[in-house]
Parts: sequence; C-alpha cells; structure tokens
Amino acid sequence: MRDPLSALAETLSQLDALLKEGQSRDDVLDVERLSVDSGVPRDVIATLLDGKEPPAEDITDRIIRRFEHLRETRRRDDGHRHSYGEIAASFGASRASLSNLVNSRKKTQGEEGAEPRAVRSGGPLAATQAGIEEFFFGAPNGWLSAEPASALDDALQPVLAELREAAGEDPLARLRHAHGLRRIAHRAAELSDAEQELVADWIDTILRRRERDKGVEGPETW
Repeated sequence: MRDPLSALAETLSQLDALLKEGQSRDDVLDVERLSVDSGVPRDVIATLLDGKEPPAEDITDRIIRRFEHLRETRRRDDGHRHSYGEIAASFGASRASLSNLVNSRKKTQGEEGAEPRAVRSGGPLAATQAGIEEFFFGAPNGWLSAEPASALDDALQPVLAELREAAGEDPLARLRHAHGLRRIAHRAAELSDAEQELVADWIDTILRRRERDKGVEGPETW
C-alpha cells in the first residue's frame, strides 16, 4: 500500500505540471470546496499542500467529526440535516447508538471535566462506518476514516482530471504533462547533438509549411 503523503505529493506534482504559464495552485484549487469534498479541515489542507504532515488525530474523533460534517454539508432536499434516526434506520441500527457515539466524544481534551486521551488506531464498529457511508454515498468507501492525505488526494482527482482535459486541447500542455516540461526551450541543453538536430529539422519543417501556406518566402522569426 502506498504511503498517503507520497501519493498526495505525486498528485500535486502532476497538477503543477499542468498549470499554464503564470498560473499557481491558488488559481485552480478551491480550499473550501476541497474541505467540503474531503472532510479535511481547511487548516489541515493548507498544511498538506505545503508538503507537511498534520498532527495525529484520534481515529474515532475523525470519524465522528466527518460524520457531523456529512450531516452539515449533505443535507436533505428541504435543507434540514438528516437525523440520527433516519441514518441509523437505513442500516438497521438505533438512533440512540449514533447519538451516543457522537455525544460520547463531545468533551475534548482541554475542556473542563474532560480527561486527556491518547490517539488510537481503532474506531467505531466497521458496520457503523459502512452504514453511514452507504447512506450518504450509496456504497461504503472508507471516507470517514481515510487519512487526511488520502482524503485530500481523492478530492484533488476531479481537479486533476479537468486540467488534463484542458491540456488535451493544447499540444504544448500535453508535452509539459507527459515529460514534466514547464518551459520546453529550457530543456534544449539536455539534448544530444543528434536530438537537437532532429528538433531543429522539426521546427524548420513547421516554419517552411507556414511560409508555404501563407505564400511568404524567406526566413520567419518564431
């Protein structure tokens, strides 16, 4: 299994390679939208986009926080949040089981009367997670418990797909993506003599074709 941070770094590298001249990530990334889609808080997204690892998080706290995030951002058609009873009934659980799960984690470290708790690797029953995910997404998908880097990586895929589609209309952009080129001319020094000759012939052929099509004789500056 690939390391989530490494996978995210690769996605960001591909995204950077598809940016147009003069563009930055800020021009194509909507952090608010990424937060809604991934369930990752905006400050954590900023940390991940900077290539840093965010603080560890208790897995149960993450699952419950994302569960409440789903209720807040994926509402019913009438604008109201889905109730615990409605969600629980969809997978044969009780309203109390979800309500108790959420309320049991209300007191966080630092609040009066709360006891410190260590970061744990366990979480609610898998059936509960799967039931919640199926209710909101139509199928269990690991969304509630995914590592922040993995969740953000998934949310970035539609952005990457749009950039790739746009690059498909621009042959030079396709070259930048396929070969990691940002400024093609800057790579000329890396070519062998034979390769430079091939490129020169290719450019010469293009220019002669343009001159012929326009009925222009003589050299043209490109």
